[in-house]
Amino acid sequence: MNGLRIVFMGTPDFAVPTLSALVGHGHEVVACYTRAPAPAGRGMALRFSPVHEASNRFGIPVLTPSTLKTDEAISEFKHHQADVAVVVAYGMILPKAILDVPPLGCLNLHASLLPRWRGAAPIQRAIMAGDAEMGVAVMKMAEGLDTGPVGMTEKLTITPNLTAGDAHDRLSILGADLMIRAIAALSRGGLTFIEQSQDGVEYAKKLTNDECRIDWSQSAEQVYNQVRGLSPFPGAFTMANFGKGPERLKVLRAELLQTSGQPGHVLDEHLTIACGKGSIRISDLQRAGSKPMSAQEFLRGSTLAIGTVIG
Repeated sequence: MNGLRIVFMGTPDFAVPTLSALVGHGHEVVACYTRAPAPAGRGMALRFSPVHEASNRFGIPVLTPSTLKTDEAISEFKHHQADVAVVVAYGMILPKAILDVPPLGCLNLHASLLPRWRGAAPIQRAIMAGDAEMGVAVMKMAEGLDTGPVGMTEKLTITPNLTAGDAHDRLSILGADLMIRAIAALSRGGLTFIEQSQDGVEYAKKLTNDECRIDWSQSAEQVYNQVRGLSPFPGAFTMANFGKGPERLKVLRAELLQTSGQPGHVLDEHLTIACGKGSIRISDLQRAGSKPMSAQEFLRGSTLAIGTVIG
């Protein structure tokens, strides 16, 4: 068996490299399932998902069902006569009736080294937790949240300056290559799946606004990991007063320092902020209603005087 008949299911930018790789390697992607267009931007015009846009470029039929649990949706899925379904950040739960349709199963590309960080925000959670490595995994989908057996993984070292945005881009490319290798092995009958261990299971729950606000009483390392794990979106933030009342200030990049002081106090003219232990120096940030900028750009038009308390 060479090229397979594939139903692709995905929504965000992260999924596009895998879809492109499948097409580029000669597989027949017979349909793409993605989330329905949603209002976006100031004009609230309907915007296609990145996978929808990519599918249109490739000439692949697109489906945007609101549910996969109806008899009609299941019948339509069967009609594709796909060998396998490939799922990458689709954003909708697949019922057992769908999972059982493709003879080679439904393969999911998940952005973590399962069983650590099952769930919605694995990239952010891994960096925020101070993990030494992260990765991507191809698993055979089963009922339950990211509980299926794993066929292949690829690791990525979390270097000191790596942000969630950096990791997202690298893992999307690593993941596309991993899925291509997994599909090739699957087509030869050579992809072995290993059940996930129940030890070390962590859940990467959705991020809340409260988790994005910086608590300066934490150690500098904790704040630093929070900044990296939430950059560029949704962004770790603090409140600061520039003369017109408190406003939200996103911290996008920073560096660790050993200097100390009262948590939340500005220590110098270079945006060094004291934490519970140590300090961080802000290097990239974003004021409310403004574009991201470097600290140098920011300091040319704004000031936070030494001794100012932010939070």
